[in-house]
Amino acid sequence: MGRITSFADLVGIIKDKASQSKAALVSSNPNSKSLSFHLSVLRATTHDPSTPPGNRHIAVLLSAGTGSRVTAASAVEAIMDRLHTTGDACVALKSLIIVHHIVKHGRFILQDQLSVIPVSGGRNYLKLSSFRDEKSPLKWELSSWVRWYALYLEHLLSTSRIMGFFISSTSSTIHKDEYEEMVSSLTNTDLLREIDALVGLLEEACKIPDLPSSGGKSLADKINQLVGEDYMSSVNELYTRFNEFKERSSTLSFGDSIELVCILKRLESSKERLSDICHGNWKRAWIDGFWGLVREVMGIIGNFKDNDGQIVGIRRREKGFESARFTDRLIIGYGDAVRFSSGRFSNVDPFNYPVSSRTLC
Repeated sequence: MGRITSFADLVGIIKDKASQSKAALVSSNPNSKSLSFHLSVLRATTHDPSTPPGNRHIAVLLSAGTGSRVTAASAVEAIMDRLHTTGDACVALKSLIIVHHIVKHGRFILQDQLSVIPVSGGRNYLKLSSFRDEKSPLKWELSSWVRWYALYLEHLLSTSRIMGFFISSTSSTIHKDEYEEMVSSLTNTDLLREIDALVGLLEEACKIPDLPSSGGKSLADKINQLVGEDYMSSVNELYTRFNEFKERSSTLSFGDSIELVCILKRLESSKERLSDICHGNWKRAWIDGFWGLVREVMGIIGNFKDNDGQIVGIRRREKGFESARFTDRLIIGYGDAVRFSSGRFSNVDPFNYPVSSRTLC
């Protein structure tokens, strides 16, 4: 338990104790499995800003993925109820961390339940864009983290829907050669759509707020760790797709070449900020190799031939890029977040792919 620094902290502790005692009493009923998940959520999402959710409580919630669909739904419902009924920034951040853990470490049956809430889908998926906690200066600072983290997770879920598997997930894997063969079978349009989504996710990661000045560092560090792992997984996915486009460079259409160059420019503009997110020395050579590939593909695609066989470059404008031959700028938009279709993930087989884990449909 962290040091009590304000009356609001004391009130939070009292609330935690009262809620957990009530939930423990009710969940003593052997038929109240859903209430036991509710108790685990309460214990994992205390008002204390000095500690992230405990691994033991997260493990209980992840275990819901080994049961029935009803069991998984009960666990996800408990997490979402906690997230949408709290006005406390620490509780909201811890709830979002649990959501992130489900995306990364949950069994498919648990991930699938998360992916279809809310049923309507759409923007503001987690409904936290207007979150404000004004109880203290720290809670006010952490409120900006809640808003950003919810939006980032919305991007993560939306990108996962586009890719057909949960980004950075360890739920199942695929052999490298089989995965590369699958990527090589995609059309240029599908490859560009996936690359655009992955780059959009990395751009959202770059908007991570500065560390809170008055506390909450452990929560921010945990979120940074999870986002950094997503960055590594996204880079791995992009690496495979950029290599594929390098192989196809001589056959790319004029429009596809322009779109790819625009996406590469967006990615390059995020490089410095991304290096701050993943600043450790682990896999540094691999990351440097990735950025080398980005420059190589840019060099190959940057001077491409149009449909008449003429060399056409890309010139910079004040906003965006355009073809030196055409005046209409290409605008690349990030697709609206929409819910997963459960059928899209049916009949999933586990494989073994060493660098990045994925669930294929």
